[in-house]
Amino acid sequence: MQWKLAVVVGGSRSHGAHDGVTRLEMSFHVPTKAIVSPAQLEYFQASAAHKDVLSYIGVLNEAVVGVKLSAECTESDGILAVLKVLDTVDATVDEIPPVDNAASRFGNPAFRTFYDRVSEIAPALHANISIPQEAREEVGTYFVESWGNRTRIDYGSGMELNFLCWLLCLERLGALQESDHTAIVIHVFWRYLRIMRKLQSTYWLEPAGSHGVWGLDDYHFLPFLFGSAQLRGHKYIRPKAIHDAEVVEEYSKEYIYFACIQFINSIKSASLRWHSPMLDDISAVKTWDKVNSGMVKMYTAEVLGKLPVMQHFLFGSMLQYDGPVAPAGSDGHNHGPGHTHEGWGDCCGIPVPSAFAAADQERKEGPRIVGEGIRRVPFD
Repeated sequence: MQWKLAVVVGGSRSHGAHDGVTRLEMSFHVPTKAIVSPAQLEYFQASAAHKDVLSYIGVLNEAVVGVKLSAECTESDGILAVLKVLDTVDATVDEIPPVDNAASRFGNPAFRTFYDRVSEIAPALHANISIPQEAREEVGTYFVESWGNRTRIDYGSGMELNFLCWLLCLERLGALQESDHTAIVIHVFWRYLRIMRKLQSTYWLEPAGSHGVWGLDDYHFLPFLFGSAQLRGHKYIRPKAIHDAEVVEEYSKEYIYFACIQFINSIKSASLRWHSPMLDDISAVKTWDKVNSGMVKMYTAEVLGKLPVMQHFLFGSMLQYDGPVAPAGSDGHNHGPGHTHEGWGDCCGIPVPSAFAAADQERKEGPRIVGEGIRRVPFD
């Protein structure tokens, strides 16, 4: 189903709009998958949608250079509305406890109940955000898919990308403003990350892919990208400081990068060089500026440039795909000819036990540590 609507953009043109255009003719529709072959991926990499996503990451990245999590920043009514939506999602987790699944180290089936509940309330949640009614289903699809995969009970950088696309669409529709870019990262994205940690530890979400996210984190990429931007130009902290437990403890309260390191340390007791070799290598880089620019390059190549991730990307009216059609016999949803399991990154069909499940089994009576019910477990 499609709807045509003229979207009037406010004082300045919305992110991703064509230069000089302040009135966009949009035909809203439910986003669907389109990329299943290398040829389609290559087309996407030269498309406006690819440029829009990468550009949006860029503006958010620059908006938090040198900015602490506690910093004051502009918050529009749209930011406040989005934060209320995230509060509702957080409360929904509390309403749906995990089921007794002691015999399994994999995802807890209660996550499917949570996913269905979020899907059910998504229209009402979006009614409280200032976007056209006709756009709610398209925008809501990115929102629902941001929390994990219902079938596989897993989560990876592809789902994280859906959350970014949700924010991009909200800004394009005028619900979020250019002045909100700092708040989008240090308030909205930070809130999303904390809810995802809660979901991961509550429902034992499996990492999407056999290697997590290239040794950065079992689940996430963007927190390291935005987190390194926060530290650019810092007078005292250097990348190697992630190996100092006291520094990590102190700065995890203000910097997303250190919060992520603290999280990893809280569930894996071995050295970073063993369970997070990429982070260990990055710590040898001299400046945060180089770390940050390297993160952007890596995201472009290893997330937006990898078929196992982008075959799950959703295209609608605001992020469009008009490239070559899928090869015969490949539907973009199952393991057709274009569906590969090459390299590292997100994919489906490769169950990976949750680190939270392993920790729970290893130390049933162990002391509680940093995080939502997380217990330490040696890396194996």
